[in-house]
Amino acid sequence: MREALFVKQNTQRWKDYENLKDKGPDALAESFISITDDLAYAKTFYPKSNTTKYLNGLAASFHQSIYKNKKEKTSRFVVFWRYELPLVFYKHRKPLLYSFLFFTVFSLMGALSARYDNTFVRLILGDDYVNMTNENIVKGDPFGVYKQGSSFLMFVQIAFNNIMVELSTFVMGIIFSVGSIYQLMSNGVMMGSFQYYFFNKGLGWQSILVIWLHGTLEISAIILAGGAGLILGNSILFPKTYTRIVSLKNGAKDGLKIAIGLIPIFITAAFFEGFVTRHTEMPVWLSVTILIASLSFIIWYVILYPAILNRKINHNNNLVKNETAY
Repeated sequence: MREALFVKQNTQRWKDYENLKDKGPDALAESFISITDDLAYAKTFYPKSNTTKYLNGLAASFHQSIYKNKKEKTSRFVVFWRYELPLVFYKHRKPLLYSFLFFTVFSLMGALSARYDNTFVRLILGDDYVNMTNENIVKGDPFGVYKQGSSFLMFVQIAFNNIMVELSTFVMGIIFSVGSIYQLMSNGVMMGSFQYYFFNKGLGWQSILVIWLHGTLEISAIILAGGAGLILGNSILFPKTYTRIVSLKNGAKDGLKIAIGLIPIFITAAFFEGFVTRHTEMPVWLSVTILIASLSFIIWYVILYPAILNRKINHNNNLVKNETAY
């Protein structure tokens, strides 16, 4: 698009944004996101123009309005969780879907391999874990592994380990997305063989009620981390109209937002594993409630809410354009 046309199409909207600086946090957030998108476009195609300088100043002004005091720093935190992260989920919904499909396929491969190869589970999970679990099954406590040690220490160790795995899954996407796919394969095959092991022992339903208390959030976050890695890798492979460097910067920024946003989910999953999963005899209704609540949160925050938010922002932008036309 020529610069003159770009300016003509957006001038009135930018002027309207100038009058929003003293408005509420919702209006500020929506405007700031839109302005930064325009600025990124202008930097790519008109890097030395006055338009880019103007947009940079406008974005800086919004930035100061959001960050100028302690109270608004808190607002920035709210803006990230309420607007930025959900919009990143919506923007990159295809890589996130591909990550889910990769993980599902690899999980099925793990389950099928465990079914047709008696040694596969031991190869993936290790002899020590399988022997210990077999002994626990004989004792009548198949999930006794979750009752070992201090709840707090287990929580800290699991949270740290899962966050490291998540960051590794994201960063390895720099290897043209292959690194993240490999991580999805490793975790998917392990999950599939692990789950088949319990179904084969006649403990499938029990394993769902116990293991997925923390597994719902944990596995969902791993899949999203894989999606963040695909975003990073795809930014190198498919830069579209951007230069490869600009595309990489954009992909790294969006992927990092997802990676950071997943940390509280991993911490919550670790809390469940350390303090809740060990209560293997809890009522079925309570287990089901936790499972449904966890799954509902993921579906709402990652899929439904981002779509609603995107539709709302587009609707508001259309109203501004219509008002400008009159």
